[in-house]
Amino acid sequence: MELWFTEHHNEYINYSLKIKKTLNTEKTDYQELAIIDTEYYGKTLVLDGILQTTENDEFVYHEMIVHVPLFTHKNPKSVLIVGGGDGGAIKEILKHKTVERIVLAEIDERVVENSKKYLPSISYGLDDEKVEIMIGDGIKYVEEHKNEFDVVIVDSTDPIGPAVGLFTIDFYKSVYECLKEDGIIVAQTESPFIYGKLINKLSKMFKEIYPIVKPYICTIPTYPGSLWTFTMGSKKYDPEAIDVNMIPKINTKYYTPEIHKSCFVLPKFIKDIFEEA
Repeated sequence: MELWFTEHHNEYINYSLKIKKTLNTEKTDYQELAIIDTEYYGKTLVLDGILQTTENDEFVYHEMIVHVPLFTHKNPKSVLIVGGGDGGAIKEILKHKTVERIVLAEIDERVVENSKKYLPSISYGLDDEKVEIMIGDGIKYVEEHKNEFDVVIVDSTDPIGPAVGLFTIDFYKSVYECLKEDGIIVAQTESPFIYGKLINKLSKMFKEIYPIVKPYICTIPTYPGSLWTFTMGSKKYDPEAIDVNMIPKINTKYYTPEIHKSCFVLPKFIKDIFEEA
């Protein structure tokens, strides 16, 4: 008998992966959590029926949400991740020698614990001495910490359940105050094929708050529509103005200095979504 995991993107589109076995399922205080071992993409984290990360393609998402802002900033020392309990962003941040402090604000402790147990190739950085794990409301944490971080990374799930508050203008205003005078925020801002209206709404929010707003893209096979957007809000630094020749070599599979430049070149339909804002 074949077993398949199916994610329902919307009423017209599903995405399925063949399963070797289910490693764990549980209902946490915030969401339905599952760890499944898939035939093609390896071990996979699923929250509320939505695929979050897989062993075999996580590097695309985590490298792009981390290295683009951290190499844009001139000297990032303190980084806050809101969400991201799987630890994938942390393992990429740790490749930056200037970073002295990483705070993970994750609302669901069970995401962290399951990732440590079942996804060690992604989560191994969670135990690093530079990392502070704060289990609790990331929105509240941001509100209570002013002028503290060089970079804030919003590594959220889709805008449902516990992540809804991470897609509001009040939250992005709080992040602005949480950042230092030359700080940068990057948020994952969903699929342009599935969430075009949401991307337009988020773009308007960013443009109301941050003097420099730059969307960028990458391709993630297991995410809805495969094409994915991130939005950067910067107080000072333009990510397209940096000298890519000054980017040091680090161990990556997707991100390169050339990708840093090219990811800001948008297909017309995505550019239209952002420019209409």
